[in-house]
Amino acid sequence: MLKEMQEALIAGKKAEVEALVDQALAAGLPAARILNEGLIPGMERLGTLFKNNEVFIPEVLVAARAMNAGLAKLEPHLVKDKIQPKGVVVIGTVKGDLHDIGKNLVAMMLRGNGYKIVDLGIDVSPEKFVAAAKANGATIVALSALLTTTMVQMKAIVEAVATSGLKIPVIIGGAPVTKEYANQIHASGYAPDAASAVEEVGRLAAA
Repeated sequence: MLKEMQEALIAGKKAEVEALVDQALAAGLPAARILNEGLIPGMERLGTLFKNNEVFIPEVLVAARAMNAGLAKLEPHLVKDKIQPKGVVVIGTVKGDLHDIGKNLVAMMLRGNGYKIVDLGIDVSPEKFVAAAKANGATIVALSALLTTTMVQMKAIVEAVATSGLKIPVIIGGAPVTKEYANQIHASGYAPDAASAVEEVGRLAAA
């Protein structure tokens, strides 16, 4: 059943994923097991396929929708069983930038991998990132930018997080962003795509 759930998830079959989650719960499977052996491995496999250019953004978005539908059914059970998320990621597109497809993709894939996501949306100021990180007990702050002109905002946010006393890593990504730029502004991590972002967040959260 859990293997079927992975396959349905990768294929983006939302109704099938929901039905399989219902069946698994009805069969008495713990919500944590359904998440850790059904939904999360499906998203991890999808991440690998995406990295290898075997699936593309439209397929990932459809699969992420199916995963969110499955998660919505599991959430009340996970809360009741007091299952803790792997970490809390505050994510947003930086001030002046109105692009959100990449950010949404990263947020969906992180959510599918067991993280709690606080999505601040687009055009987010350094102050808002810091306030949200403090209010939500963030493990990591994740920044996205799609324009070379808004990339400079990332430096201001990295500095704001550092001076706020929050001892948490900041990860950056987006089309114009490079590993060199991440090093230059002292960001803790960099990801060229959504699948790499999940791996990098995992690395930073475990550090």
